[in-house]
Amino acid sequence: MLIEIGQYLNKRLQELGIKHIFGVPGDFNLSYLEQIEEEKQLDFVGNCNELNAAYAADGYARINGFSALATTYGVGDLSAINGIAGAYTENVAVVHISGIPPLHAVKNGALLHHTLVDGNYDNIMNCMKEFTVAQTRLTPANAAKEIDRVLQQCFIEKRPVHIQLPSDITHVKIQVEDQPLNFVMPKSDPELLENAIETLSTAIIQAKSPVLLIDNEAQIFQVTKLVEKLANQYAIPYVCLSTAKNIVDESSPLFAGVYVGAASQPTVRQLVENSDCLIAIGARFTDVGSGYFSHQINPKTFVDIKQYDLNIFGQNFPAIELSELLTSLCQALPTRKVLKPVLEATPFTPQSTQGSRKLSHDILWKYIGAFLKEDDVIIGEVGTSNSALSGIRLPKTAKYIAQPIWGSIGYTLPALLGAMKAAPKRRHVLFIGDGSIQLTMQELSTIIRHDLKPIIFVLNNGGYTIERLILGEKAAYNDIQNWKYTEMVHVFNGQNTYETFKVETAAELEQTLEKINDHQHLSFIELKLPAMDAPLSLQKFADVVARYDYGDHAYQKLKMPEQYVKCQDAISF
Repeated sequence: MLIEIGQYLNKRLQELGIKHIFGVPGDFNLSYLEQIEEEKQLDFVGNCNELNAAYAADGYARINGFSALATTYGVGDLSAINGIAGAYTENVAVVHISGIPPLHAVKNGALLHHTLVDGNYDNIMNCMKEFTVAQTRLTPANAAKEIDRVLQQCFIEKRPVHIQLPSDITHVKIQVEDQPLNFVMPKSDPELLENAIETLSTAIIQAKSPVLLIDNEAQIFQVTKLVEKLANQYAIPYVCLSTAKNIVDESSPLFAGVYVGAASQPTVRQLVENSDCLIAIGARFTDVGSGYFSHQINPKTFVDIKQYDLNIFGQNFPAIELSELLTSLCQALPTRKVLKPVLEATPFTPQSTQGSRKLSHDILWKYIGAFLKEDDVIIGEVGTSNSALSGIRLPKTAKYIAQPIWGSIGYTLPALLGAMKAAPKRRHVLFIGDGSIQLTMQELSTIIRHDLKPIIFVLNNGGYTIERLILGEKAAYNDIQNWKYTEMVHVFNGQNTYETFKVETAAELEQTLEKINDHQHLSFIELKLPAMDAPLSLQKFADVVARYDYGDHAYQKLKMPEQYVKCQDAISF
């Protein structure tokens, strides 16, 4: 059939389940945006800048599976690249569509605006190659095959891809086959799979204390249900890395907690590190996820399962696909009964004596744990919010979104926009610091423009608390201007009903949570907290970071200058 190139791209995006495209208009992508406008099943969501658009696309994909981002060449692409890099780091499937100058200008090296005026049209593509798993520049001759190739790679690897769409070919018609895109994952080698299942099932049955260690890859490649089935069938206790918060049922009697190396709860650490068959699903031992590499994993008892790779106690099995492996493993294992819960939940009951107390993290998160509901989408900004939420046992069907590895501050407010566009009927609750929200506050304007109704908690502790904890407690570089945060909804011309609150005590927090519990409007809550107050886990983490980043000698000099001077005086004496 004959179809315009831009229309064909839109058709394929819809096959990925994409209904919204985020971005910013520019002269080189306007012809493509016209084709989005014409498409009844696609909506363009205009953002305040390209970085925010990339964050919003990231948040959308974490709920929807895939997302799309449209920018203009050069200035737009490079403004978005930080958000695309974050999506690459955390396996988020974003389709980045760059409207580039007309094909004839590219071929002739024309000296155009939004370029470096050197005739080079490969430099932006070279930048994008570092943060995407597939790239292409479309022409009428290659468009159909290249669009399919790139989108298939996005489907397989669940990471960003980059498509350059010249402005003069969007409406060019091409001949294509009227067939859906092939969304089939590569299969395992049958013989290797059989050998792997025999080896692994035998190891699990012979083990006295098998344990599942789950990371976010289980969610990315959609095997969380299979992991839970495996755990329940053979009564295997499971823990998550901190980068995989609430992707499996934390209310299960088999859930044992979060493993963060030496920073883990003693019972969790003992369970994991003493296991004689530790089965890791997509585990990446990053600094954040491993307590700064303090994990103690015995390779002789470690089973490392990745998307297309399996290692059992040091024996490697290539070409084993993750979902096929888990499905076959469940079929091979017998059924065992769960004897008792691994981790008991303790419900929180507010104390009347707390009412007049000034708000602190110790008080705040106990109330928040009781406030969160089934099916909530909970978004935690890197720093105090993510650190505290990682220690809360969330409702079973709640979805948790954070960016723990890339950790770009300000990410969560635009990500909230994307998540709400992907799941508009769910309640969305954002926790973000005052330092972070100042980077991306303008995207609240887009949230208001689209009449979305999130609950937004701004933790106002007068600057960058996580940085103060690492270094510079009283340094000016960790200070920020104190905004009138609750007035920002009015500044952004919010016409519809909204609620704003300022909270400084436990009593005010309790009253506010009661008012917004069954919320019907956008709710914006400023939480006033002490500058150096933070969850205990973050305080410990910050100290480890300081020692790791600066070394013990510099740590003594920078973090404890008075003791350092005394020590140096004693040495000199």
